[in-house]
Amino acid sequence: MILVYTHKITPRVRYIFKHVLTRTLLISVDFTTKVEEFVAHSGPKLTYTKTPLGNEFFIKSNDLLFEQGVNDLDINIQKWDNTPCFFGAGSKSAIPFDIFAASFYLISRYEEYLPHVKDMHGRYTATESLAYKNGFLEKPVVDIWAYKLLEKLKEKFPDYDYKTRSYKYLSTIDIDNAFAYKHKNFVRTFGGFFNDLFKLRLINVWYRFAVSLNIKKDPFDNFQKILDIKKASDIRTIFFCSIGDYTTFDTNVSASKNKYRLLIKDLVDYARVGLHPSYFTMQNPGLLKKEKERLESITNMPVIRSRQHYLRFNLPETYQQLIDLEVQEDYSMGYASNVGFRASTCTPYYFYDLDFEIQTPLKIFPFALMDTTLNDYLKITPKQSLGKIRDLRNEVKAVNGTFITLFHNESLSNHLRWKGWKRLYESMVKIATS
Repeated sequence: MILVYTHKITPRVRYIFKHVLTRTLLISVDFTTKVEEFVAHSGPKLTYTKTPLGNEFFIKSNDLLFEQGVNDLDINIQKWDNTPCFFGAGSKSAIPFDIFAASFYLISRYEEYLPHVKDMHGRYTATESLAYKNGFLEKPVVDIWAYKLLEKLKEKFPDYDYKTRSYKYLSTIDIDNAFAYKHKNFVRTFGGFFNDLFKLRLINVWYRFAVSLNIKKDPFDNFQKILDIKKASDIRTIFFCSIGDYTTFDTNVSASKNKYRLLIKDLVDYARVGLHPSYFTMQNPGLLKKEKERLESITNMPVIRSRQHYLRFNLPETYQQLIDLEVQEDYSMGYASNVGFRASTCTPYYFYDLDFEIQTPLKIFPFALMDTTLNDYLKITPKQSLGKIRDLRNEVKAVNGTFITLFHNESLSNHLRWKGWKRLYESMVKIATS
């Protein structure tokens, strides 16, 4: 256990010290504001305040962890060796930056509470972020800083029994469209057929006929393949099921269709299943509740995991709604347009609500990359994508973090815009687990 002396123990101080020291470095931590208690402590200890008490392990504190609310901060990015960092701590500090305040700024998504321009889907964009503007979006800097701190702690306290966490891989699959052509209602089936015919999309017309007559398998029905890869590679896999009503942005088969309900029940037997709340749930808590209850009625078990469709969420409102519905884990933390680490960490963490200044019970699992980002936004080839995947995996592995990927069952189809992408998922899993 490491004892931290600080002039004031705030919820922010407790939260970020426990994230950096306990969840990332596996070092338990306690706090004191009493100098005599700090001096009497015989184990590892550090002071986090404005001036050192003596020649102890001292980190000069920034004001951020002792404030409340959100202010427009002046952030000056500098280099700590080769790693970008901010909130300089001066020469007396054992490390040159207050990484606790800097980590809190990034993990709490402080900047997303400040005024910003949203994209066409009402989302906070990667280009608005400090990480993108300063070139560290593809580096989990919070974890990198933690490991740099660990080096200094080992120098100061060489006899302490340090533990090391292990690298993990987690595959997540979004089911936006369980089937490309099958199990749609009459209006959608014939509407799609005549639309393809009118626009001379003859390949689509052929596929519709072939799938309808059971000559060919539905191209999006790749669930057995994903489960086979899961079993062969022994990886943790979560399916996020879209079960909202039909809209322009929600085009899955109806949750009332028996075939889709049976598919979800089947997935529950072999993997974990979570909710994929529909496009308009971001502004509609009642709709979110309705969809959660709908999935629970299919699986006959509580829904504890969620990922927003289109990654549409507002902070802190969307997370507050999930907490109210007793959802325990969210997997939406990432960007649609860019790969990398939206919260600058590859360690799952608890959401800190800046509105109420509390650590919440909602655990955030930040993902590093998404298949549609690679194909639709970055417009790179499957081969180039493997290079990007390997780079991100290496960043996570260097800090023994959790590498989380987001794929869709559609991208294994080799169909339409996914032509040539069929083998990418399996190749990615091999890279992630090698």
